[in-house]
Amino acid sequence: MEIKTEIQNIVKRTKAYNCVECGKCSSVCPISLLNGVCLPRVTVRKALFETTDVLLRDELLWSCLNCGLCFERCDFDVRFPEFIRDLRIVAHKMGQGGVLSHNGALQSIMRMMASAELRQNRLGWLSRGLETAEKGEYLYFVGCLPYFDTFFAYLDLDLLNIAKSTVKILNYLGITPVLMPDERCCGHDLYWTGDLESFKILAQLNWEAIKATGAKRVITSCPECYYMLKQEYPKYVGKMEVEVIHISQLLSENLPELKFRKPKAEGRKPRKVTFQDPCRLGRFAGVYEEPREVIAAVEGNKLYEMGKNRREAICCGTSGWMTCGTWSKQIQVARLEEARRTGAGLLITSCPKCMIHFKCAQADRDRAKRAKIEIQDLATFVAENLMERR
Repeated sequence: MEIKTEIQNIVKRTKAYNCVECGKCSSVCPISLLNGVCLPRVTVRKALFETTDVLLRDELLWSCLNCGLCFERCDFDVRFPEFIRDLRIVAHKMGQGGVLSHNGALQSIMRMMASAELRQNRLGWLSRGLETAEKGEYLYFVGCLPYFDTFFAYLDLDLLNIAKSTVKILNYLGITPVLMPDERCCGHDLYWTGDLESFKILAQLNWEAIKATGAKRVITSCPECYYMLKQEYPKYVGKMEVEVIHISQLLSENLPELKFRKPKAEGRKPRKVTFQDPCRLGRFAGVYEEPREVIAAVEGNKLYEMGKNRREAICCGTSGWMTCGTWSKQIQVARLEEARRTGAGLLITSCPKCMIHFKCAQADRDRAKRAKIEIQDLATFVAENLMERR
């Protein structure tokens, strides 16, 4: 298929032709608000009227965060995140791409995992007392936490504590989850930055491994894994005979079974916390209330919402380990300042990438004071507040 024809098909499929250039998307786009050159409607116009070379050099094509705020605001059903994603796939075929963070090391790791011959040791992080299985009804899809924990060790995040906490919670609920020793990256970042072929290989390898465990329910602690397994995998591997569920949903449906520790001192003031809605869990999957229900159930804490929450929540400032620069840092610091303005001392999220990106912004000495707030993942927050089983 000719490239021009492929672009025309993308315009039709994503309803980009509906764009009336009203500018509502630009009024909420975190990138457009900082860089007046990067406007969604301008990118659409280039797809309609400019040459392929001009379109694929468009600045927003590689700066877009795919956060979905534009789609929420659009009155004409233009599926702009898909429009950008599919244009990136075309660009990738032509050897073009964005500026990769960390010199592309993370993308290299993902592509290495797309090798069927690769054998990994992914379960070395399991600690004593955590019960897992090789086959069973429940499978915990860990995601790239083992790699992120090593790669971002300098941020002192202990990201594998998210995985340990998730297994601890599942054990608490009487679930012995299957963990796959050769699990691969879900492929989210490769897919959303244009490398469709590597993503399809990862999806097929993961699906074959999941089927071999006999699992009926797949649990994730990463919103991107949740979104990809639930919504994108079936498009490429066929119907999946499993239910995919995020840990926040599992916690919400099992709240009566969760017994939390009482505040240590009677009459202690509730701790003020706020919540960051991850893009893939919120706008892309519609999971908003479950995390909040879980936070509210933990005694001794009170949730204070940021002004921009749920469908209007601002993202963590970068996506797909790409184009992470001054705009990203401004978005991250502004969001952390908004969290501080609630009066909360703790920002809870349920996405490891939100933790990484916000913590990275806090590591900048020039911005550290403005961005100072404790950050914790929902799974670790719940696990540390559970009462011990007798």
